Amino acid sequence: MRIFDPHIHMTSRTTDDYRAMYAAGVRALVEPSFWLGQPRTNVGSFTDYFDALIGWERFRASQYGIRHHATIGLNPKEANDPRCREVLDVLPRYLRKDGVVAVGETGYDSMTPEEDEVFARQLELAIAFDLPVLVHTPHRDKAAGTRRTLDVIRESGIAPERVVVDHLNELTVADVLDSGCWPAFSIYPDTKMDEVRFVRLLQEYGTERMLANSAADWGHSDPLKTQATAQAMLTAGFTDDDVDLVLWRNPVAFYGQSGRLVLDPVPGFEDDAEAPVPAAGVAFEGNSVLRGVRV
Repeated sequence: MRIFDPHIHMTSRTTDDYRAMYAAGVRALVEPSFWLGQPRTNVGSFTDYFDALIGWERFRASQYGIRHHATIGLNPKEANDPRCREVLDVLPRYLRKDGVVAVGETGYDSMTPEEDEVFARQLELAIAFDLPVLVHTPHRDKAAGTRRTLDVIRESGIAPERVVVDHLNELTVADVLDSGCWPAFSIYPDTKMDEVRFVRLLQEYGTERMLANSAADWGHSDPLKTQATAQAMLTAGFTDDDVDLVLWRNPVAFYGQSGRLVLDPVPGFEDDAEAPVPAAGVAFEGNSVLRGVRV
């Protein structure tokens, strides 16, 4: 089994999670930029964070056999903070970088006028830089928020097949499929969507364009929920090929539109065996994932 997790916040996870994910079949992922649980107070904190996503985190993932990619954007929650608006001016610097495969997360949190403006600006950037877009739907009043999201996407002129609309549920999936955008579902232990409910949606709507991710942020989450989703699909009678479509080929097809995916095995992991220990002496900016001397 091979797994591409198309939305997972590894900055919030430990190296033990990387090892467990590799053992579960995860070979590639996308880490969207998001908020940190508390407000950032200046643009510099964003640039340091973006640099870490495309630098240290990419290196850290590679040390455990996983190809790391990122999406870069001003998230909707912080779009309402005037201290963060200048982030829009620095995004072009990062949207040119290797490993950046989409703009995002953008979209809505509370559906404010400020979020309207920031969302529209980032859709313009996606068109200008010829990148796909990862869209966050609001946690409150999700059905109305998703419909509003789709209206803004339509008005922007971006091709719908270049947009993935995330954090969906049973009330929103049909609208997103009808729009031509890609529907995505965050599989959580006890909120948003679980693997059993997701499998029911696959049974109703089919497997084409459907994406499942673990999100796995700093809250109660599980970076192995993609593996749990695969097992739930097999238990429900889906085939190995169906699992490969949903958990590998679909995310590869969507983010492959960026032209920046790197999916060949990380050197040292070509045999697909159990993850070896990262090599001593390998560092990024003078820092290694190793601690102490191994005997």
